[in-house]
Amino acid sequence: MTTLYITHPAALDHIPPLGHPERPDRIRVVDRVLEQEAFQSLARDQAPVCAIDRIALCHTQDYIDAIREAAPTEGMVQLDSDTSMSPGTYEAALRAVGGAVLAVDEVMTGRVANAFCAMRPPGHHAEITQPMGFCFFNNAAIAARHARDRHGAERVAVIDFDVHHGNGTQDILWADRNVMYCSTHEMPLYPGTGAASERGEHGTIVNAPLRAGDGGDEFQEAFESVIIPRLLGFRPDLVVLSAGFDAHMRDPLANINLLEPDYTWVTKRMMDVADTCCGGRLVSLLEGGYDLQGLARSVAVHVTALMRG
Repeated sequence: MTTLYITHPAALDHIPPLGHPERPDRIRVVDRVLEQEAFQSLARDQAPVCAIDRIALCHTQDYIDAIREAAPTEGMVQLDSDTSMSPGTYEAALRAVGGAVLAVDEVMTGRVANAFCAMRPPGHHAEITQPMGFCFFNNAAIAARHARDRHGAERVAVIDFDVHHGNGTQDILWADRNVMYCSTHEMPLYPGTGAASERGEHGTIVNAPLRAGDGGDEFQEAFESVIIPRLLGFRPDLVVLSAGFDAHMRDPLANINLLEPDYTWVTKRMMDVADTCCGGRLVSLLEGGYDLQGLARSVAVHVTALMRG
C-alpha cells in the first residue's frame, strides 16, 4: 500500500497581507519538492470542499455561518491582528478540512497506508467559536471526530509537533475522553497555553512544553518520556499528526532548533505507535512552517518516512 498526498490549488487563493508569514508560497514549495523523482510513487488526490456537517463536529453552526458571512467578495477582512480573509479564503478553508476528511476516509478504509495533506489555512489554533493564529476551522480535531463518527474508531490520538501550542485543538477536545491530544511546543510563546498542568477533563490532554533554545535531544526526550507512553496506554485506532515544521532552527517565528533528522525521527516514532496500536493508520496534516527552505526540506523527510523510505 502507498502513501497519499492531498492538496488543491485553492490553497493558493487564500491571500494574506503583504509580508505575512503564512503565505501561498508555503504550498508552492511543498508541491515542488513532492514533484521530485523520489516521490513519484505517491498516490495523489485533490482536497474536496468539506460538507458543513463535518465541520459542525467541532464548531458551532453560528460560528461556521459567521466565517462564511465574513468572507469578502473583494479586498481583505481582518478578523484579528494576524488572521484575515480574502475572497479565496473560505473555499481554501473548506478544502483544508475536506482534505483532512478525505485522508481519514482513505486511511480508515484501507485504500492507502497513510496520508499527508498539505493545505492552508492551517487549523490548530481555531477554537470552537474563535478564529485565531492564521486558523479558521480545526482540521485535525475535525479529522479525529470524523474518524469516530463515520468510521467507528473508538479512540483517536492527535499529536501536534508544531512549535506553537494548538490551543484550538485543546479547547475542542478538552472534555472528549475518546480523543487524546498530545503536544510539544515552545513555552512561553504564542498563544500562551500548553502548560504540563493542562490535562483536560479526562486526562487526555498531554502537554510536553519545550524551552527556547531546546533542540532535537530535548524534543526526542519529551516524546519518549511523556508522549509515547501515554499514546501506547491509550491505544488509538487512528493517529492524526498536526505536522507543523516551525520548530526548525531556520524558522523566524520561534526559538527551537530542530533539523531534518528530528522530523524523520518523530515521523518514524509516530508510525511505530500507529503500527503497534492500529495497523499503521496515520494521517498527517500540515500546520506551520514559515521558512520556505526549512519547510521544503522538512516535508521531504517527513513524507519519505511516511513512504517507509
